[in-house]
Amino acid sequence: MISRLRPTLGFAELRAALSWNQHHQDVQRFEKAFAKLAGQHQSVAFPYGRTGLLAILQTLGLHGREIICPAYTCVVVPHAIVTSGNRPVFLDTYPQGMNMDLGLVDQAITKGTGAIIATSVFGQPADLDALDVIRSTHPEIPIIQDCAHSFFCEWNGRPVHKAGLCAVYGLNISKIMTSIFGGIVTTDDSDFASALRAQREQILSPATILKSIKRLLYLISVYPAFTPTIYGLINRMERSGLLDKFVKYYDPGIIDMPEDYLQAMTPLEARVGTIQCYRYPDIVAHRRKLAQIYFGELAGIPELRLPPRDTGATYSHFVIRTPAATYLRDYCLDRGIQLGNLIDYHIPDMAAYSDAVHIGVGNARQLPEQVINLPVHTGCSTYQAKRLARTIKNSLRNLASQQI
Repeated sequence: MISRLRPTLGFAELRAALSWNQHHQDVQRFEKAFAKLAGQHQSVAFPYGRTGLLAILQTLGLHGREIICPAYTCVVVPHAIVTSGNRPVFLDTYPQGMNMDLGLVDQAITKGTGAIIATSVFGQPADLDALDVIRSTHPEIPIIQDCAHSFFCEWNGRPVHKAGLCAVYGLNISKIMTSIFGGIVTTDDSDFASALRAQREQILSPATILKSIKRLLYLISVYPAFTPTIYGLINRMERSGLLDKFVKYYDPGIIDMPEDYLQAMTPLEARVGTIQCYRYPDIVAHRRKLAQIYFGELAGIPELRLPPRDTGATYSHFVIRTPAATYLRDYCLDRGIQLGNLIDYHIPDMAAYSDAVHIGVGNARQLPEQVINLPVHTGCSTYQAKRLARTIKNSLRNLASQQI
């Protein structure tokens, strides 16, 4: 089976994880390696990206304030906002895109606005020209780049992660690169980095040996889990609901955080993350290569809307939109190809956020039912990408014949 996701892990990561020690210098080495990769002065590691966002808001002294963020994004973002004691204000997407419509920001800003979170969803860069206007008009409002999907994407040659006070990244196994779990924040503001580290020391307890053991066992299990045969079995179990406890990362009626979100990143995770920093250029090059295959093979099909062909995109996912999304997913799955639907919700429609402010006409509300994520991970070859594209075209022809 071609899986919808697969981390790029080799022997080096496993060897690093098995080099058993608990030296905090490992976390510092990872921070230095990531900062160098990002081309920024400082980076600060956390147990999760959402913990990093929580610490950013606390470091800024924000409490009881409004934080502007997308209506179509990972739900852990508003969860972190609420946990910090603030309120999310959700903005709709652009009519033809999936990123937050920055033209709505002026409507959202009030005296209570504390920060703006700009997200480059699925690795498609946020519009930095529009952000420049917002920054010049409202210099008092910090901009936080959510780069959990995008890492180092660019808008017209400009690195998105540098266009603001700081950027936050998630590092679980579904991300472009991984430290097993974990998150990290980058910034060029040394004073802010020092304050963020001080806040981290205040709110996080040290990583325990038990946490390291759990992370090691999780990493070891990942290697066989993504082999085609075993992953096929896992997929069947997931579809039957047997794995809901492990794969469902949210409840639409609950605002929560992981049990260990206030326990520091383990040195083991940091060592894996350091190895991944060296793999990153090849990982992104492969993703871009598969994206170009999809652009070439799927162009001009009326039933499909392809993502913008941005040269600076890093493609955490290659995302297409189609009214036939459910049919395509089922058709491909029957042929051994798993297509994803990572963000299968519109956050303002969740029970937990039914009272939150939402600005826009509801463009984002259509996305959960229309979006399909095509695999771009290194476990998917160029041959398999071309086969997948052919399968999608065959599925649409088959659907059309049924409707005649």
